[in-house]
Amino acid sequence: MANAQTAEKNKPQKSKGSGKGKGKGAAGPVPSGYKPRLRRIYKEELVAKMVQELGYSSIMQVPVLSKIVLSTGVGKSIENRKLLDAAVEELGQITGQRAIRRKARKSIATFKLRQGMDIGAMVTLRGNSMYEFLDRLINVAIPRIKDFRGLSPNAFDGHGNYSLGIAEQIIFPEIDYERIEQVTGLNITMVTTAQTDREAAALLTAFGMPFRRTS
Repeated sequence: MANAQTAEKNKPQKSKGSGKGKGKGAAGPVPSGYKPRLRRIYKEELVAKMVQELGYSSIMQVPVLSKIVLSTGVGKSIENRKLLDAAVEELGQITGQRAIRRKARKSIATFKLRQGMDIGAMVTLRGNSMYEFLDRLINVAIPRIKDFRGLSPNAFDGHGNYSLGIAEQIIFPEIDYERIEQVTGLNITMVTTAQTDREAAALLTAFGMPFRRTS
């Protein structure tokens, strides 16, 4: 009897999760004091490199990446609420962080949209989660884009922030193509402290963002 109880006690426990899809969530337990690879590279290499390249007089002038915002709109969720539920779950799988629902700001009778209706999902990443996501975006997800020829260098907003649109969420390996409700896109906005787009471009290029070369 004692042996049976011991065996049951030592039996591996099943991890809890949504159970939907084979893709695993992006986040998990990390050791105390852990710093993501890109965060370490920024402090140990990129700061000094940018001071030299951009002619800063102090390392305090070097811009930093402050947050990354992922969002998706699900217009068809007005007729099928499962699509929005799926979008919320998929953003959570991609980022390892719970997504929040976005509400319509105004009513549009033509589309049967009412103000306050859930119409999309959003996740804001900061700190280690932000750096981990950026690393996976650059080195895993973007290379999976079909016929990829580089990111547009013209998508900066004039205030040091960069946005890119992803046409298919399935470029992220956390998403199981065979179990998704539908192929959807999402927007990714990288917010920096850069004063100019040129400085922001230099920062993101240093991280490894594969911008398309211009003549």
